[in-house]
Amino acid sequence: MQATITVKGKVIGQSRPPFADWSVPFPPDLPASGDNITLRDLITRIVHEEVEAFRARQEERRLTRILSQAQIERGIAAGKVDMGGHDLQQEVDAGQAVGAALQAFEDGLYFVFLDGAQQTSLGQTVFLKPDSQVTFVRLVPLVGG
Repeated sequence: MQATITVKGKVIGQSRPPFADWSVPFPPDLPASGDNITLRDLITRIVHEEVEAFRARQEERRLTRILSQAQIERGIAAGKVDMGGHDLQQEVDAGQAVGAALQAFEDGLYFVFLDGAQQTSLGQTVFLKPDSQVTFVRLVPLVGG
């Protein structure tokens, strides 16, 4: 079984998370017992994994699928039955995505918690282990403030 890191999201003031929890593979270049990396490196790795996952989802959406009765019923319950066959031509530049994520952290648009402890600096060294949980907490500005 491959070791993974769990990624979670929260938005201040909302009970529903902005996305479902997901996992990224534990970096193969780190020892299985865990190791120190910078917060900048951790965020960069997570963003790269999400960009690759996005590209895979886009590729799958290009394929037209035959749906089972159960899949159709789930789609109806969710309000959308999707057979694929979409070519949305959405390109993502991984470098720009990483830059935007790092800048947003620096601008205080979100907080990062690693295994329950808030991380405050991109240059900070953090201990990442195979079962670590990374939580991104997005802040919502006050209206009129």
